[in-house]
Amino acid sequence: MRLKALMLWSVTSRAAALVARGPLRTTSRALRSTPALRMAAETLEGIRNVAIVAHVDHGKTTLVDALLQQAEVFRENEEVQERVMDSNDQERERGITILAKNAAIDYKGVKVNLVDTPGHADFGGEVERILNMVDGVLLVVDSVEGPKPQTRFVLKKALELGLKAVLVVNKIDRPQARPEYVVDKAFDLFVELDASDEQTDFDIVYCSAINGQSGVEPDQLQESMAPILDAIVGSIPAPVVDQEAPAQLLVANIDYDDFKGKLGIGRVRQGRLKANDGGTFAAMNGPDGEMRNIKINDLFVYDNLGRKEVAEAGAGEIVMFSGVADIQIGETVVDKSAPAPLPSLEVEEPTVSMSFAVNKSPLAGKEGDKLTSRVIRDRLFKELDRNVALQVEPQDSGDAFTVSGRGPLHLTVLIETMRREGFELEIGPPEVIIKDVDGKKQEPYDAIEVQVPDEYASNVVDLLNRRKGEMTDMGKTEVGDYTYVKYLLPTRGSIGFWANPLSGARGAA
Repeated sequence: MRLKALMLWSVTSRAAALVARGPLRTTSRALRSTPALRMAAETLEGIRNVAIVAHVDHGKTTLVDALLQQAEVFRENEEVQERVMDSNDQERERGITILAKNAAIDYKGVKVNLVDTPGHADFGGEVERILNMVDGVLLVVDSVEGPKPQTRFVLKKALELGLKAVLVVNKIDRPQARPEYVVDKAFDLFVELDASDEQTDFDIVYCSAINGQSGVEPDQLQESMAPILDAIVGSIPAPVVDQEAPAQLLVANIDYDDFKGKLGIGRVRQGRLKANDGGTFAAMNGPDGEMRNIKINDLFVYDNLGRKEVAEAGAGEIVMFSGVADIQIGETVVDKSAPAPLPSLEVEEPTVSMSFAVNKSPLAGKEGDKLTSRVIRDRLFKELDRNVALQVEPQDSGDAFTVSGRGPLHLTVLIETMRREGFELEIGPPEVIIKDVDGKKQEPYDAIEVQVPDEYASNVVDLLNRRKGEMTDMGKTEVGDYTYVKYLLPTRGSIGFWANPLSGARGAA
C-alpha cells in the first residue's frame, strides 16, 4: 500500500478553506536561529555537517549504511546488520526511523558529520530541530515515486534555514526508474518553495544504496558510494565560524548514558567548549531566559558510530557533553562573561491528542508493575525532555493526562514504549485538536496520495469523498496500469482510514 501523508492546518469551512488555505503551509513559526556574531570568521574546510532527509521508505537509513561501508567503518570480517543506525527495537520492527541519530566518517581528510532523520510526518519534530546543527542536507528521493508530501515538508524547513541541498535519486536500479521525471519534479518543488538561485543550483547524484552503487549519471554507476561523498565535500558548505568569540551552543537533542547520566547534543556555533570546566559556562533558555551556572564534565565528538572523548571542541563541531542533569532541548550553553543566547527551538504544533489514564479495569496489574498516576505522570514529563513535539496536560480527575502529538503514530510509539517498560495504561481514542483563530475554527489536514490499479480508482475516490476530502490532482502513472489520486483530507477523516483502500482496491492499493 502506498499512502503518504503530511500534517497542515486549514479552515473547517469548505468555502473558507479554498480562500484561506493557499499553498501547503503550516502556521507555526519556522525553526530559525540568528547567525552567531563573527569577530574573526574562518572556514573549516576539514568539516562538513549534513543531515539526510527524505520521505518515508525512500532509503535514507540504507544510504547511511552504504556510506559507512564506503568509509570503511566496519572491519572486513565484521558482521553488520541491516539499517545499523536503526538501533531502537520499534524502529527495527516497524521498518522506519523514529529518532534522529548521529555518526561521523572520515573521507579524504574531511570529517563528515552525518545525521539520519525520521521520514514519517508524525516524527517531523525530530527533523526540525536537527536541521539547526547542519550546513546542508542530502535530499533522498525515490527514482520512481519522486518527491512526496514529507519531501516537501523537510525541504521547506531546510530552505528556510538557508541550507544547501544535494539531490540523491535512490533506487535507480528499479525497472520502473524515471530519473529525468524525478529530477524535474524536484526542481519544480525547489522553485515552488521559493528557493534562492544558489539553492536551486543543486548537485545531483544517482544511486542504488542497497547495492552500494552511485554515479553522476543514471546509466553510469560505480561500484562505490564515492560520488555521493564527493558531492558532500564539494557542494555542502564548510562551517564558517569564529573560534575566538564567546562560546555558544544550542542544545538540539538529548541522550542518556547509564553511567554519565543526561547528555546534551548540539553544534558549537562559536567559540570553544572545554571539559571539566566549572566556572566558565552557563545555560539560558532564549534571550529572555534566566542564566544559571553549569559545569561541563565530559565532552565528546562523534567518531564513526561511536563517540570519542576530547578535552575541548571548537566552533563548527557537533558535540555531546555530560554534567548538566537539568539541560533541556532549546537551551543555549553560553560563556558567562559574554552571554549570547540563541532563540529557543520551536516545532510544529500537535494535531492529535489522546487520554492516558490509570488502568482501572479488573485486569489491572496482570502484566505491568507501574500502575499509579504518579509514576505515569513522571514518565510522561520525562518524555518531554527529548520529545519536543509532545505536549502533556494533567486532567481535572488527577489520574489522567491529555497527551498531544503530531499524529496517531507519534502517540502509538510512546504507548508501546511505555508498555514495554512495564506501564499499564487506560488509553482514550485519538481526538483531533481544533483551534480557534480570529473567531474561526481550524483543524489539521493531511495531504494524501494513493496509487491504485485503474479498475479500483473509483472505489478509492468514493472512500475519500465520503470522508470529506478535497481532490487536488488525479491522473495516470507513467509506469503500469495505475491511477494516482491526491487529496486534502481532514485529520479526523484520516484516523482509521488506512485499512479502507486495501478493501476497496481488493488489496492492490
